[in-house]
Amino acid sequence: MRNRIKRALFSLLGKDPEAVVLAAAPLADTMRELTPSHRLILIEVVPDEPAGSAWLRLRRACRGQRIALAAIPTREKALLRAALLAFPNKVLAFHDNLDRHHIHWSSPIASLLFLHGVPLDRIFLRPWRKDLSVLPQTWRAMDGRPWRPGQPRVAVLSPYCTYPLAHGGAVRLHNLLREASREFDIAVFAFEDGQTKADFDETLTFCSRLYIAAKPYYREPRWSTLTPPEACEFYTPALHTQLRHELAQLGIPILQTEYTQMARYGGDILTEHDVTFDLFAQIHANAPSLRTWWDLFRWRRFEQRALRQFPHAVAMSEKDATLLGRPNVAVIPNGVDLARFMPEPEGASRNLLFIGSFRHFPNVRAYRFFVEQVWPLLENQHPTLSATVVAGPDPHLYWPHPSPDPRIALRGFTADVRPLYVGANLVLIPTVVSAGTNLKALEAMAMQRAIVSTSSGVAGLGLEHGHSVWIADTPQEFAAAILRLLEDAGLRATLARNARHIAVAKYGWPALAELQTKLWRSLLVP
Repeated sequence: MRNRIKRALFSLLGKDPEAVVLAAAPLADTMRELTPSHRLILIEVVPDEPAGSAWLRLRRACRGQRIALAAIPTREKALLRAALLAFPNKVLAFHDNLDRHHIHWSSPIASLLFLHGVPLDRIFLRPWRKDLSVLPQTWRAMDGRPWRPGQPRVAVLSPYCTYPLAHGGAVRLHNLLREASREFDIAVFAFEDGQTKADFDETLTFCSRLYIAAKPYYREPRWSTLTPPEACEFYTPALHTQLRHELAQLGIPILQTEYTQMARYGGDILTEHDVTFDLFAQIHANAPSLRTWWDLFRWRRFEQRALRQFPHAVAMSEKDATLLGRPNVAVIPNGVDLARFMPEPEGASRNLLFIGSFRHFPNVRAYRFFVEQVWPLLENQHPTLSATVVAGPDPHLYWPHPSPDPRIALRGFTADVRPLYVGANLVLIPTVVSAGTNLKALEAMAMQRAIVSTSSGVAGLGLEHGHSVWIADTPQEFAAAILRLLEDAGLRATLARNARHIAVAKYGWPALAELQTKLWRSLLVP
């Protein structure tokens, strides 16, 4: 009886009594799995379609149908607006990673945040829920090279292991500590992130003991703490207590703390891989908002307090040391393995290379600047032009969108990037916000490849526009620089050769390790 009444009612309304699901074509397979009992109506995505035209298409496609859900990707703005107008409270919106949320008047804040790209798991975090984070409580010890009698000892604390060399911080730590271990016995405290036994063994070849803590799982609203969330992620009192106990047991008088976010553990030397408040100041200046102001306020407060608490600090460049504005700051630049990164002739192809782990969010912004603003100015200029982007481990977690052009190859972690430099004609550093100094620029310099960079991408390295690098800060300038250097092999070779000379003169790891051990020796003097 109930079904007969329903059929009669919808017959009067001119609609099919059976509800159907409307879905944008890219979500077809997903909706077939989620709603197998419903008939599916697919809507093609039309690039640059006005919302009004999309609304008409939706209404025509669903004429005579009763809509149960309309599944639309949030990045298809016009289609999404049309669906919200045509089918209020029936839109199931999807992020690119297939997170989904039912857009409904009963949850206006959550719906609005989701439509603005906030991940679903963060929307429903609450400051009073303290049971969602899982932070490590113990260090696991592994023995490496034997302790040498009478040899001075030092401990290094880092949020990352020194191996694999998946990002600039690991490259710096691995090479500096390897060179410094000729004079010092070293204990390393770090957090694991998918390393294998072979990875740990690489560190244990030069360090006497390696302490590993499990990877933290920090789940609190990022806006809710006065201390920056990055400084909360790796810190627990239990680890702090055990760290101090192990240092006392081993008789290690010096603790060098890597990265500002680890400053809560204290120590004798704080290594500022970048001036973090400067990075957030750039972000706030580019797009001011309450959120960017809050991040800047927290980091400036935290970083300046940390610098006052540590007897010594290390900066990556004179520029960074000046920004920190403290008398206790030494400069130990980033470097490059000159024996490993050796010049080789260019190939005949026209290939661009950009290397930068997407785990460091300025690299995601740099990639977006390149693919959305620079590449459209290039793609029709050279049909054979291609670009390789090495984005580090799990790049899809930080940039879920597909490559906009098959000629742009997006790669994950690559253990040996030297063949990519050999196959490249130009190295790109399109950073729009940046702090510290860029190790990938040093690798390109050592490999004798010409660099096109924004001003921030090579800041602090002593490169000069038109002599050892080509600086371009707008999309138009960046694209024009790439085209000019691709056509002018002589200028390209001059820039590359001059950059190589600077790398050899200033940035070899043995000389930089001597600066590091000199600082350690100064702390051992009674």
